[in-house]
Amino acid sequence: MTQLTPEQSSAIRAAREAPSRIIDPETKTEYVVLRADVYDRVRNLFDDPAADAFTAQIMSAAAAGWDDPALDVYNDLDPRRP
Repeated sequence: MTQLTPEQSSAIRAAREAPSRIIDPETKTEYVVLRADVYDRVRNLFDDPAADAFTAQIMSAAAAGWDDPALDVYNDLDPRRP
């Protein structure tokens, strides 16, 4: 974990907006710094909801018996398959 310098800490506390925006002077990359408790509350917004939904669908189908090998016979009834 990186420690803030006293100057950086003062600048973040003095900033009128939270979270604070900072810029790397070498790369001109902008970053957003926010308190860890705020990040913990919103971190789920950054996760991939599609991945969670897909996993939930697979688990639901398996729980309903769709992964039963006996159901493989229905694959042969698909008119789109040769």
